[in-house]
Amino acid sequence: MSRPGPGPIHGPGKGPMGFVPGEKPKNTKGTLLRLMEYMKPYRIALFAVAAMTILTAIAGNLGPRIIGFATNEIQLGAQRIADGTGGMDYRAIVTILLLLGGIYLLNSLFTYIQSRLMVGVTQKTMYLLRKKVDEKIKTLPTGYYDAHQLGDILSRVTNDVDTVSSSLQQSITQILSSILSVVTILVMMLVISPILTLVALLTLPLTVLLSTGVIKRSQPLFVQQQSSLGRLNGHIEEMYSGHNVTKAFGREDSALEEFDSINRERFESSYKANFISGVIHPLSNLISNLGYVVVTVVGGMMAISGRLLLGDIQSFAQYLRNFSQPITQLSNIMNTLQSTIAAAERIFEFLDEKEEIPLLPEAQKYPEKMDGNVVFDHVRFGYTPDRTLIKDFNLEVKSGEMVAIVGPTGAGKTTLVNLLLRFYDVNGGSIRIDGVDIAEMDRIKLREYFGMVLQDTWLFHGTIRENIRYGRLDASDREVERAARASYAHNFIRSLPGGYDMVLSEDASNISQGQRQLLTIARALLSNPRILILDEATSSVDTRTEVLIQKAMRTLLQGRTSFVIAHRLSTIRDADKIIVLNDGDVVEVGTHSQLLEKQGFYAELYNSQFAYNNTAEE
Repeated sequence: MSRPGPGPIHGPGKGPMGFVPGEKPKNTKGTLLRLMEYMKPYRIALFAVAAMTILTAIAGNLGPRIIGFATNEIQLGAQRIADGTGGMDYRAIVTILLLLGGIYLLNSLFTYIQSRLMVGVTQKTMYLLRKKVDEKIKTLPTGYYDAHQLGDILSRVTNDVDTVSSSLQQSITQILSSILSVVTILVMMLVISPILTLVALLTLPLTVLLSTGVIKRSQPLFVQQQSSLGRLNGHIEEMYSGHNVTKAFGREDSALEEFDSINRERFESSYKANFISGVIHPLSNLISNLGYVVVTVVGGMMAISGRLLLGDIQSFAQYLRNFSQPITQLSNIMNTLQSTIAAAERIFEFLDEKEEIPLLPEAQKYPEKMDGNVVFDHVRFGYTPDRTLIKDFNLEVKSGEMVAIVGPTGAGKTTLVNLLLRFYDVNGGSIRIDGVDIAEMDRIKLREYFGMVLQDTWLFHGTIRENIRYGRLDASDREVERAARASYAHNFIRSLPGGYDMVLSEDASNISQGQRQLLTIARALLSNPRILILDEATSSVDTRTEVLIQKAMRTLLQGRTSFVIAHRLSTIRDADKIIVLNDGDVVEVGTHSQLLEKQGFYAELYNSQFAYNNTAEE
């Protein structure tokens, strides 16, 4: 490609992805509310979940009180036996135990229904969120992908979504259940003894303050944990895709050092976040146990004085023990919730990225007849505001002409293609096709007019037939074969095991680079476009294959407007017009022979190339 591309953005004091270590979430409350917005379509199911959670909390927390009734009945029966006034009321005890069993059975049923409903809501919500992410990927401009690491993008749309999915299902029900349990237990404790309840609540503020302090310290670390995971994935993806280059230049050690550095940051942030948040549980238990001792002593004194029965003290002690559990559980949920918030915030940052704004149908214009006349009218463009690459570009291409674009690296050759296909929009001037400004055309419909073959081949995991048919999905097998013959790919395809049904590996490494290029040419030809763009299309093929492709091009390009970007100037001698670019400006225009006669910039490029080739051969 002719342009360097913006590359990853670095800011002062920031990491490779612009993340400040220890940075707090921008809007924790807003992120949670926005996450809840995705659950709105399932609010009826959520109401049912809330109802089941309430019933579960009530049923689960009635157990200790009923057990206390049984204990009281046994105590009173023992006193009657001791006083000689009666005996045990076994019928009452059995009735109480049957009631207890029924309540526990209902608790299990409510819990099951709650879990089933919540699983459905969570997975449907994640389905909707993944759908939004997938739709966003399709609407982001090319510039976004130029400025961000692929690994970090993948981490946002996979790892972060999975983090939200796995924790959301548990967090919502556990938070609601814990809050309801605290309220229910508190009511039951007040019913048994307001005095003991007051003693028990003296330890509550200390537990809350402790939990709040720990959460404030651990939250930034959870954000850093998610960010470092994104950078780690980005580094691994880069090293994997560039494995051969890394090996060839002996950079394995430096790659491992960078991996170790990012991995160490990931380890430290994860270790600190989970260690600090993990402190909540043992400290809460310590405070809870101290309160438990005090309540037991006071309760014992009240039992001796006859103000409470043994079953009441037993129930209160069990409630007190259970009272700390939902509080501790809430503290532990905050760990998970912090990871969820950090992951959700990264997802929403991705969803909030500026999109390519589509034109309204009524604002779209298209040529009445697509002939393929292209005009660049005073085009000005730069990838960044502070650097204008193309200053004032003017070019008129008539229908059916073959236009070659040449120039040194960085002159703006591929940039013109990016502008023509609206991968980027011009900063000034206009590009018109058959009199219609391409800015008034829908990008998808505009690109249907073009067929493109890049110097970097792209083939996907699938059969050769499927890869060629990607140019036109409704093409028949005969049309696929005809396109392969025209691009001189048919013979080598038939020699492969399986022929057209041979499955290419993920990076198509099971065929040669030249063969991959021939398949992409066949794919472009199958689409039967009005305008062809060949960006270094023959740069990766051998000389014999290049000659065959050139012969096919002379036939296939007839009647089509074509733009050919080439470094090997010998391949564009037959072009109707050669545009010579330098620093984004047109310096020469003409045919091959005309430009050589001028003895200008093109002649210098042409002669230096052949001089280099002759020197290389010697």
